[in-house]
Amino acid sequence: MSFFRNTVFVAAFVLAGAVQATDVSMAGGSVSFSTPDQWVGIMETQGDPEVRVFQVPDSSPTGSNSLARVTVTVKQVADVAAFQQYVSGAMSKAKSLTGYQAATSQGADNFVYTAQENGAPYSYSERYWFKDNHAIQLRCVRPSQSQAGAQWKAAFDKGCDAIAGQLK
Repeated sequence: MSFFRNTVFVAAFVLAGAVQATDVSMAGGSVSFSTPDQWVGIMETQGDPEVRVFQVPDSSPTGSNSLARVTVTVKQVADVAAFQQYVSGAMSKAKSLTGYQAATSQGADNFVYTAQENGAPYSYSERYWFKDNHAIQLRCVRPSQSQAGAQWKAAFDKGCDAIAGQLK
């Protein structure tokens, strides 16, 4: 019975940790989302654009020399045309990255690609929204290969998708 009770306690503790989140508000409160508590805020800027960068920890040996991160950028734009110009400019920068290779796009404002950082391949996912005269960019970047394994990759992608769902 003690084993069962301890297992239930540990499972409840793990589940409680999995649902906790850090609430983030940007652009005077017009953009808000939550990140998993284990993500570490590593950069924040105020003004226009406003940027938040979160490191997604990778405890594997490859994590010591790579940086998995999620960035949310909010920039004021006048209208849809200015939003499209913002997206085009961001994609031009992406295409100039070393080793840029487009993957399957999942919509007009959703881009998936790979590129190199410090000689290592990385997977990128960029999503864009136009909301309340703001261009919102969600950029999720992780090493294409990590010794953390498929479970870590799935958790990273799930966290990125969760933020995307909140930003819509």
